[in-house]
Amino acid sequence: MNTATSQTPMALDHRPGFFARAESWLDERGKGAWIAAMVVLFIFFWPIGLALLAYMIWSKRMFNSSCKSMTRARSRHMGRTSGNSAFDAYKAETLRRLEEEQDNFEAFLKRLRDAKDKAEFDQFMNDRARANDTRDDDTSPASA
Repeated sequence: MNTATSQTPMALDHRPGFFARAESWLDERGKGAWIAAMVVLFIFFWPIGLALLAYMIWSKRMFNSSCKSMTRARSRHMGRTSGNSAFDAYKAETLRRLEEEQDNFEAFLKRLRDAKDKAEFDQFMNDRARANDTRDDDTSPASA
């Protein structure tokens, strides 16, 4: 066994660690870091930039990062008190109500998407059944 063969598995084992570290490093810095990395990669070697863009879209990093940072910012401010107990109670109630409204709206959107998916599936099945009925009528011995 030569040295090149013995070093290859070790190098492959090291690669996922590098990518995981790079991914967590970019995640810590937010969506802007991901976009900057993509632009730099497009400038130096566009296929890798395109691959990074595809990964960002596939992993939903382009869409969820801002929500995560807003949640972090909100949780940072939730623990603070203003010193005015009436205002703090009002703020807590308003935030609770807004979160409840957001949950209700997200549930509504899910029901809406599910209903649309069901309608599209039902339409597909009806079209398929009509196509089968038409084909059966054309190939039946009575029509010959």
